Amino acid sequence: MTASAALPLSPLPPERNDLLRRLVDGLDAPALHWLSGYAAALASQPTSAPRTPTAAGAAPVPRLSIVYGSQTGNARRLAEQLGREAEGAGLAVRVLRADAYPLRELKAERLLYVVISTQGDGDPPDDARAFVEHLTGKRAPALPELKFAVLGLGDSSYPQFCAVGRALDARLAELGATRATERGDADLDIDGVASPWMQRALQAARDALRPGVPLATVTPLHPRVAAAAWTRERPFAAPLLANQRISARDSGKDIRHIELSLEGSGLHYEPGDALGVWAHNDAALVDEVLQTLHLDGERAVRHGEIELPLRAWLTGRREITRLARPFVAAHATQAGDAALQRLLAPEHAPALAELLATHQLIDLLRAHPALWSAEGLVAALRPLTPRAYSIASSQKVVGDEVHLTVAHLAWQAFDHTHHGVASHYLATRSEGSVPVFVEPNERFRLPSDPRRDVIMIGPGTGVAPFRAFVQERRAVGAPGRHWLFFGNPHFRRDFLYQLEWQQALKDGALQRLDLAFSRDQADKVYVQHVLRRRGRELFDWLEQGAHLYVCGDATRMARDVHSALLEIVAIHGARSGEDAAEYLAALQRAGRYARDVY
Repeated sequence: MTASAALPLSPLPPERNDLLRRLVDGLDAPALHWLSGYAAALASQPTSAPRTPTAAGAAPVPRLSIVYGSQTGNARRLAEQLGREAEGAGLAVRVLRADAYPLRELKAERLLYVVISTQGDGDPPDDARAFVEHLTGKRAPALPELKFAVLGLGDSSYPQFCAVGRALDARLAELGATRATERGDADLDIDGVASPWMQRALQAARDALRPGVPLATVTPLHPRVAAAAWTRERPFAAPLLANQRISARDSGKDIRHIELSLEGSGLHYEPGDALGVWAHNDAALVDEVLQTLHLDGERAVRHGEIELPLRAWLTGRREITRLARPFVAAHATQAGDAALQRLLAPEHAPALAELLATHQLIDLLRAHPALWSAEGLVAALRPLTPRAYSIASSQKVVGDEVHLTVAHLAWQAFDHTHHGVASHYLATRSEGSVPVFVEPNERFRLPSDPRRDVIMIGPGTGVAPFRAFVQERRAVGAPGRHWLFFGNPHFRRDFLYQLEWQQALKDGALQRLDLAFSRDQADKVYVQHVLRRRGRELFDWLEQGAHLYVCGDATRMARDVHSALLEIVAIHGARSGEDAAEYLAALQRAGRYARDVY
C-alpha cells in the first residue's frame, strides 16, 4: 500500500479538497512544514478566534458579493468579468458559485449581486438549487439592510424565460431588500443586455461602497496566475488532427471522434471541462438565405462599430440555424403576417414553441415571405454564439491535444436537409483549424481523493467526459473503482469507443460496464432501466462514498435517470420519496452527484 493510500478519508468537502490540492501544488518540503505548522496554530485557537488578520479596531471593509449559478458557463463568465471590473475600480469583492456561498452569511450581506441562468422549464442550474431553495423557502431571513441586483440568463424560446432570475429578484424584494439596479433579463444574445446591466451595477456598487480605507494585502504563497491568453473573445486556432466516424456506416447516427492540436497555445483543461467551438454557418445555407431574400452577399453592412459584407455576417456572425422569439416577432411585423403574429400571443405558446423547435431561418423565410434590407436583417438576427462540447480526453494521456465526441446533426424537414451549425462545421472538416477556447466546469470534477469510487452514467455522446475520467484515473493510478452505464440504439452500430472500454475492463481501469441498447430487442431498454436492475449494488456504492455523474440530454434522459435514482434510494435505502429526494440533494451539496446536461 502506498503512503497516500494509507491516509484516512479527508473530512473536507470536495471543493475544499480541490483548493487544498491547488494550494500545495509545487511547494517544497520547508514550505509544506511551515504550512502544517500554520494550520496547527489555527486549530489550537478557540473557535471564535478570527481566521483573517485585520487591523486592530478596524471596522469590516464594505464588500460586494457576486453569486452565480451557471449550467453552461455563461453566468460564471459574466460574474467573473463583473468581479474583475469591480476589483479594478478599487472595490472589495468576492465571486462565489452559488453552492459555495455560505448561506449563514446572507443576513449580514449589505450588497449582493446574483447572476443566474434558467434551465429548461424554469429550473435553476444544478449548482444553484440549494441557494434558490433557501432564498425562496421559509428559512430565508429578513434582509432590510441589503441592496441587491439580479441578472437572469435564459432563452426566450421557452415559456419560462429567465424565470429563476425573476423569482429571485421578486423574493429578495419581498424579504425587504432594496434594488441597487433593475433586474436584467438576457436572451441568447447575452451581451446586448448583460453589458449595460453590468455598467449600471458597477456604478451602483461604487455608490454603495465608496471605498476609502485601502484593503489589507496578503502575500500569496504562489504568484498570481496570468489570465489565459486564449479566451472566448480571443479563441485559439486549433489545427485539426483527426476526424473519424465511430458509429457504423449503417447507423442512424453519425458520431465523430475529433482530435485537435493545442500545441503552443498553453491551454490547459481538466477532465469534466468543455471546449467552446466558434463554428461557421454552412456556405450553402447562407446562399439559400441570400437567394430567398434577393440580397447581395457582397454588400457592405455596418452594425455598431463593425462593417462586413452581408455574406460574412451570415456566415460567422449571425445565428441562422436556430430561431428565437424576437426574430419571429420582427419577421411577423415585416411580413404583415396575421397568422404568424397570432402565434406570439400567450395562449398560443405551445404552437410558437413547436415552430421554434422545428424551423430554421430559411424555413420561416419560405413559409412566411417578407422583404428585408441587409441592414435590417443583420440587426434583427441574434449573434452566433459558440457551442460547447464535453472534452473526451485527459491531458495526462494525450498531451497537447483535445478530443471531442460529436454527433453530426442532420435531418430532413420541409423537403430540405437541415444541419446543426457546429456539428456540421466539425464533421465536414478534413483539414485546417478550429477556433476554440476552454470552458472550465468546476461542478463536474473527479473526486480529489483518488480512492473514491466513481459511477458514470453517459448514454450516447454523453459518454465523452467519462472517456476523459477513465484516462485520467488510469494515468494517476487511482485505486478507486469505476462503473460506467452506457446506452445507444444498437450494439453493433452504436457502441462508441467499444474497444477502449473492453481494454479498460481487461486492464482494471474499469471495474463494471452496464449497457442499454434500446432497439436490439422488442422492449426498449434505456440506461434508467438498467440502473433499476442494478439498484441494490448502486446504492451500496453510494453508501460507501462513491461519486455519481450524469452526462447527456437534459430534457428526457437526465429527468428519467434522476427519477430512477430516487426510486433506487427509496427502495434500497428504505426511505420515503421526500427523504430519497433529500438524500440525492445532500449528495449534490457535497459534490458527490454532478450532472453535465444540455
